Amino acid sequence: MTSADRLERRLSSGLEGLGLTLDEGRQAALLAFVDELQRWNRSYNLTAVRDPLDMVTRHLLDSLAVLPWVGEGPLLDAGTGAGLPGVPLAIARPDLQVTLLDSAGKKIRFLNHVRRVLRLDNVQPVQARLEAFTPPAPLASVISRAFATLADFAGAVRAMHAGTRHPAPRLLAMKGRAPQAEIDALPADVRVLAVEKLDVPGLQEDRHLVIMSLVT
Repeated sequence: MTSADRLERRLSSGLEGLGLTLDEGRQAALLAFVDELQRWNRSYNLTAVRDPLDMVTRHLLDSLAVLPWVGEGPLLDAGTGAGLPGVPLAIARPDLQVTLLDSAGKKIRFLNHVRRVLRLDNVQPVQARLEAFTPPAPLASVISRAFATLADFAGAVRAMHAGTRHPAPRLLAMKGRAPQAEIDALPADVRVLAVEKLDVPGLQEDRHLVIMSLVT
């Protein structure tokens, strides 16, 4: 079995485990993203994950596990880094408009390259910090797997939202273990709507999604 065959099998079995059905074109695009990430990672150091099989599990499947809770767009991926979870979500949902936000120029250069090569018309990379970003249109949700604490995430989204007249977006925070201490430390103007346990095929680690709203 070739390395390409192993990647395809890891992805297809993982998608089956998540209960997701993606056509061959979208699966090919997901694997093309892994290929670009692996190549650029040699020079740009975009992720600590080096093995492409691990990238399928830790990046693609981990990102796609939140898909049932993403809902309608537009979606902002805050602190997207190498495009996670925003790029896999945008590939899986071509109808979903995704803004990929990061303050690091090298990561935005990579994401602009990915957008061109994979022809992701529903993706817009932007170089900015979340609290300083002014969304040009209302956002349905803001997602992140990179913020240190839930309070930091909520505070940055509130600072961003303060410069708009749009309804406040939902907050989707990807976490490892259920962050009860962080939830207990949230200010009164942040409401936790749900804490969902995520089962990522092939990943023997805890994963949770904390869904929050800002009280306005």
